[in-house]
Amino acid sequence: MHMRKKELEAAIIKHMRRFLQEMGGDFTFVGNQYRLQSGEENYYIDILLYHRRLKSLIAIELKAGKFKPAYTGQMNFYLAVLNDKVKTEEENPSIGIIVCKEKDRTTVEYALKEANNPIGVASYKVTPSLPRDMKKYLPSPAEIVESLAGIIDVVKEK
Repeated sequence: MHMRKKELEAAIIKHMRRFLQEMGGDFTFVGNQYRLQSGEENYYIDILLYHRRLKSLIAIELKAGKFKPAYTGQMNFYLAVLNDKVKTEEENPSIGIIVCKEKDRTTVEYALKEANNPIGVASYKVTPSLPRDMKKYLPSPAEIVESLAGIIDVVKEK
């Protein structure tokens, strides 16, 4: 069964409690299809979480296919808007996670090399710009993918 982006998002939202527990007890759900406005345009983050210890918003973008470098620009844009319009002064900068069905390590490496914000891609490592003291509080992208796989398995069984 090939799961499309909307199906994956619906499955995650349906099983949000389980997903958040598997990601650790510090995440809280802010919303899905979280609307950001820039000028006259509206943009939507697939899933927006908040990490209590990090005091950071966590934007998750779900992509059904292979990673494309353009996803990095999209995520950088979302993080810039979140940091400017949503985060409070006492919160840390927002973090982005792009979850893709497939990725090419070299392409991901080049796409993230000049990224302005901390972004992780699927099972690939979090960018070096994420401070080390923050890394210990976040699940690895591989753990996120593993959790998503568990949710997909539950959906397939039904």
